[in-house]
Amino acid sequence: MSGSAQQKLVIAVSSRALFDLEESNRVFESQGAEAYIHHQIELEQEVLTPGVAFDLVRKLLALNGKQERGDGHLPSPQVEVILISRNNADAGVRILNSLRHHGLPISRAVFTTGRPPYGYARAFGAHLFLSANAADVRGALEAGIAAATIHPALRRVGPAEEIRIAFDGDAVLFSDASERIYKTEGLEAFRRHEEDHAATPLEKGPFAGFLDALHRIQKAHAEAGGPIRTALITARGGAAAKRVIHTLRGWGIRIDESIFLDGADKGPFLEAFGADIFFDDQTRHVESAGRYVNAAHVASGVANE
Repeated sequence: MSGSAQQKLVIAVSSRALFDLEESNRVFESQGAEAYIHHQIELEQEVLTPGVAFDLVRKLLALNGKQERGDGHLPSPQVEVILISRNNADAGVRILNSLRHHGLPISRAVFTTGRPPYGYARAFGAHLFLSANAADVRGALEAGIAAATIHPALRRVGPAEEIRIAFDGDAVLFSDASERIYKTEGLEAFRRHEEDHAATPLEKGPFAGFLDALHRIQKAHAEAGGPIRTALITARGGAAAKRVIHTLRGWGIRIDESIFLDGADKGPFLEAFGADIFFDDQTRHVESAGRYVNAAHVASGVANE
């Protein structure tokens, strides 16, 4: 695999998603930007503790040392993580020091001094943007970037070094066209529609490109057993499940585990899967899942209008 932006997995992450900056953020909210910058400069030699996205980022970056080419040399790189922050560069020194302390090989960074940073995620060709700022996530989604709001919370780490990523279906991997039928016409109309269109692939949703990039890395590591495991955990069930299966088959993408819950609570199943992160478009599902695993909100589709 070459190191081109088209072939490697590129993830943009905000400083608040990567590190625990909640105390500093309270300074910003209560005292303003200048006090916040002074606070960060004063503490710039004090290392930040890991945030919600830290372990996922660490595991993904570790993939760069796990796959050899046929000539015995490592491709460079398979995964790149870019720090994209609303901080200014002065306040960002503490973040850069913390990256070095924790041994995270992140060399590219953008500091925008309060301006929305997601345009740079697009410039870098990011497949995913993780942020604690819901407005930035909405802007990124509108710009065609897979993005999710990762809420500061207790970190939960998936098993060992395997990377386990779980997705909801409608409005995340797939378009929200079918979910709109459910919202406007009810459950029975949704079920009839999906049964009638079981062989018709769903349109791609905002996270289809991210899933495809993950799938490429999975194929590159296939002989070694694969360090990435994916799951679809959806409220769909019965005949509505068939359309999902036909859709992924048509895309040529493998999902390792598919769990069709027909409306059951997703949380215990995400815990059983051991997800490092779960992406869902509905806040109630994100809040429920957050009691079991790290969860992130995808503000797309009819549920977020």
